[in-house]
Amino acid sequence: MSSTVITIPDEGEVPIKKKKFQVSLPLISIFKEKKNNQEVKKLIHSIKVGIALVLVSLLYLLNPLYKQVGDNAMWAIMTVVVIFEFYAGATLRKGFNRGIGTVLGGGLGCLAAAFAQQVGGIGNAIVVGFSVFIFGAAATYSRLVPRIKRSYDYAAMIFILTFNLVVVSGLRAENVLALARERLSTIVMGFAVCIFISLLVFPTWASDELHDSIASRIEDLARSIEGCSAEYFNSVGEKRNCSSANSNSYKSLLHSKAKDESLVNFAKWEPWHRKFGFSYPWEKYLKIGDVLRDLAATILSLQGCLQSPIMSSETLLQSIKEPYTVIGSSLAWTLRELGESIKKMKKCQSENLMVQKLKSMTLELSQVKTLSTIGQMENADGLAIASSIFLLMKMIDKVEDLAKEIEELGELAGFHTK
Repeated sequence: MSSTVITIPDEGEVPIKKKKFQVSLPLISIFKEKKNNQEVKKLIHSIKVGIALVLVSLLYLLNPLYKQVGDNAMWAIMTVVVIFEFYAGATLRKGFNRGIGTVLGGGLGCLAAAFAQQVGGIGNAIVVGFSVFIFGAAATYSRLVPRIKRSYDYAAMIFILTFNLVVVSGLRAENVLALARERLSTIVMGFAVCIFISLLVFPTWASDELHDSIASRIEDLARSIEGCSAEYFNSVGEKRNCSSANSNSYKSLLHSKAKDESLVNFAKWEPWHRKFGFSYPWEKYLKIGDVLRDLAATILSLQGCLQSPIMSSETLLQSIKEPYTVIGSSLAWTLRELGESIKKMKKCQSENLMVQKLKSMTLELSQVKTLSTIGQMENADGLAIASSIFLLMKMIDKVEDLAKEIEELGELAGFHTK
């Protein structure tokens, strides 16, 4: 009987690597990690807000400016605080809503206050109270309408606030129109500072975020399909399970609808910049996101089917291993091509070939196990095989739908062919 001897080097023979002295600073590590990561964008946004607040505070700090605006300078500071958002489109959208609410509320408030002063006496308070009730109730009801709430909820809230401030202050102030004009001018100053800094100083575009996130999700799905196939079928005799990273990527994709809708709403407000022109088909990204979520749900269902105790038999696994690995690699390749098409904004030269290949995979998969072959198995085994084949066919259909949606996006957005 032979034995194998493993020599372990002495302690003195083990090479000792000298560690270099490094100083780790949080900000330096953030910038070194990735050029355009989210942490850097958050840091830049914070600096931009600080700069905007300093600029509008000059209305208080500099005597010549303070003599012109007086205590109304506080409205410019409030405007910066409430409308400066992370994305440039969100800032524009909120600023536009604030402008509508301020102009309408201030204008109607001035008219109501002037009418109340003309009435005079006890009628003054009656007119003010009645107008506050009518316009406040009407604006509040409008905020409950889904279409108005989705686009103009902030404008309605600012309208209520501005109208009440103007019409109630008219009871004590002699020149309501001059007061409203001064406050409006300071609000415009704050809005101008926000727009200037948000659009011209390292802008963060919601359109870029949406475009890149959709492309990265497609790549993540392709990588997860390949990785899960390798982890599951190559672990013979072991507990088969896909990595938690793949499951987390699927689950995060399933909960991405609200974020996509917000980014689309912000992107519609952004001006022309770089690769995105006016009237860009942002709604198509929502449809692509819906297809990706359906695909992720189907993949999760297939994983649950493969990981069930019924599929623990090696014979049963071998019967589905070949079609799953072949189709998985084909789907991953197709998804990568579609992701590159969106990322580089170019038409995929092999889109027709992709659709034909997906249809041929569906035909081949339907012939993998005929009904007679499945019927010869035990009831549980036959049901497991049929379920897994059905889910594979559903995955192919979803990828085919994704290819069609991306092709339509390329036509509407004018993707280049090179």
